[in-house]
Amino acid sequence: MIHYIIDGNNLIGKIKSLHVLQNKEKQASREGLVNILNRYFAGKKIKLTLHLDGHINSVLHLSKGRIIYSENESADNKIRDEIDRSKNPKLITLITSDQSLMNYARVNSASVIKSEQFYKEILNSEKGNEESEKVKQLENEKNIFLDMFSKK
Repeated sequence: MIHYIIDGNNLIGKIKSLHVLQNKEKQASREGLVNILNRYFAGKKIKLTLHLDGHINSVLHLSKGRIIYSENESADNKIRDEIDRSKNPKLITLITSDQSLMNYARVNSASVIKSEQFYKEILNSEKGNEESEKVKQLENEKNIFLDMFSKK
């Protein structure tokens, strides 16, 4: 099973709306990221760890995994520790744009996706979901129309 490790603050920094929000209200940006991740990973068989800098403010629920707060350490160190503890780093996909973390992951045989590329994948999947919903709606409307006018 693929294990996604996400550098949360790095990803927030690549999502404009969350980055702006983070400057005003850190907790709200974290909540926004968790909501995005819960939607994106819904129905997928994966393991997920979201690393956030700092201390827990209020409890957030990540449906496919867990959230690790760095407390008095850096999230980067916690991410490195998690990669080190992994029994099979080849199953890890690290989401970050931090060059030193990307290099560390690669040296340990983990895959890397840059945060900005990962967010593009999220946007593309949401766009695909919207289009399929519109197609379903049009099919339903067509069927209603056909039912209405095919009856004699």
